[in-house]
Amino acid sequence: MIAETGAGQHGVATATVAALMGVACEVYMGTEDMQRQALNVVRMRLLGAKVTAVDSGSRTLKDAINEAMRDWVTNVESTHYVLGSVLGADPYPRMVRDFPDRHRRGGPPADSGDGRAAAGVPGGLRRRREQLIGLFHRFLADRAVRMVGVEAGGLGIASGRHAARFAEKTVGILHGTRSYLLQDADGQIRVTHSISAGLDIPGRARARLSSRPERMNTPR
Repeated sequence: MIAETGAGQHGVATATVAALMGVACEVYMGTEDMQRQALNVVRMRLLGAKVTAVDSGSRTLKDAINEAMRDWVTNVESTHYVLGSVLGADPYPRMVRDFPDRHRRGGPPADSGDGRAAAGVPGGLRRRREQLIGLFHRFLADRAVRMVGVEAGGLGIASGRHAARFAEKTVGILHGTRSYLLQDADGQIRVTHSISAGLDIPGRARARLSSRPERMNTPR
């Protein structure tokens, strides 16, 4: 069982499942993120996972996914990739979108409370209440609900050192997914910047609800 992780929560969750099932686990993590999230690295190792440092590119989540995918396609007959981000080929984006809703079955209907649904961009499977694609999908048909996506503004949009992919809305392919990306004129992926691990990935699966959400940036 392999996984990628940026902030570390998805890696810890995968390591926990692997320990419970008694299977080997390897988690790919950028060296920059390993420094920022050292406690989660310790947790994964305590659970028996091998944490493989990725020192290429920006040394963050994008590069960890690159290495995990290389491992997966090389060892596809013996490896299951637990992809926790809204990336990759179908059905991975749908799984990340839909699995949190499975936890809600039998509970009350989704309710935005004050008429606003807000989530961090990107949003993967690691934080059930914050993951963006599942949250927004639930309110897609309800025009009364404002949907607000919060992106990492880095050092400011004008600086070019940020992770606000919806500020530019250029479409390309990353990790097998057609997505809004931060890319240059030649389609090469740009280096992003955020002090938050996991928020600095340059793209996320493009949702058909992309015309609805409002966008705001956080400093750094």
